[in-house]
Amino acid sequence: MKSRSQDQSLSDSRELDRSYDPLTGNPPSKPTKKTIKQRFLKLLPCYRSDSSSSINQGSTDDEGELQTVCYRPEGLDLLVQQTKFSKKELQVLYRGFKNECPSGIVNEETFKTIYSQFFPQGDSSMYAHFLFEAFDTHNHGSVNFEDFVVSLSIILRGSMTDKLNWAFNLYDLNKDGCITREEMTDIMHSIYDMMGKYTYPSMKDSAPKEHVDSFFQKMDKNNDGVVTIEEFLETCQKDVNIMQSMHMFDNVI
Repeated sequence: MKSRSQDQSLSDSRELDRSYDPLTGNPPSKPTKKTIKQRFLKLLPCYRSDSSSSINQGSTDDEGELQTVCYRPEGLDLLVQQTKFSKKELQVLYRGFKNECPSGIVNEETFKTIYSQFFPQGDSSMYAHFLFEAFDTHNHGSVNFEDFVVSLSIILRGSMTDKLNWAFNLYDLNKDGCITREEMTDIMHSIYDMMGKYTYPSMKDSAPKEHVDSFFQKMDKNNDGVVTIEEFLETCQKDVNIMQSMHMFDNVI
C-alpha cells in the first residue's frame, strides 16, 4: 500500500519532468524516461532506484540499518545546525555516501563519471567541472560529506535568497563576485555540449550566444558588462519563471 509521501513523490516526479532554465533561456527538452528529480537523486551517492529503503519510507529495515551508522556526536550535531536535514536524514545520506566513497571524499574525475551517466549522448564533462567547483567550497580539489550536504541543503531546502546565491556562485566561475560574458558563455557552451543538440526543438549553433545576450539584457542593469550579485538577485526575484524554477527541488527528500 502506497504511503502519502510516496504518492507525493510520484506527483513531484511528474512535475519535474522539464529541462527549461529561465536563467539561461534553455528551451524545454524532449520528455525523457527519467525525470529531473530522478536524475538529480541518482547523482546523490546515497540513492538507488531499486533500493528498498529511502529517507521518506521510515521502514523497520531502515531503523535497523540506521543503528549501524556510527557518528562522532559533535560532527552530526554541527551538521544538523548547518543544514536543514534531521539527524535521521543525515545518517541515511552518510551511509550511502560512505558506501560509494569509502575514503569519505569524491574527486572531480569520479564526480564527472557519475554525472556523465545522465547525459550519455552528450559531453557533460565541462558542466560537471563547473558544478564540482560549486560543491568544492574550500577549493580542496575534492568534495567531502560536509561539503556535499551543506550544498545539498541549500539546493533542496534553502531560502530563495540562499538558492539564488548558490546559483550565482555556480555561474561566477572565478569567484570574484561578478559574472562576465566570458563566464556565461563558457557555462552556456558547457550546457549546449551536454544536452543542447538533443533538445526539442533542437538548438541552433548560435543558441549559446543568444542565451548569453538574453541573460545580460535581463541582468546587467547598468550596462557595465558584468552582472553583480545585487543585479542577479533583484532581477531573479522579479521574474516569475525564475522564481518557480527555484522551487523545483523543494521537498524532494
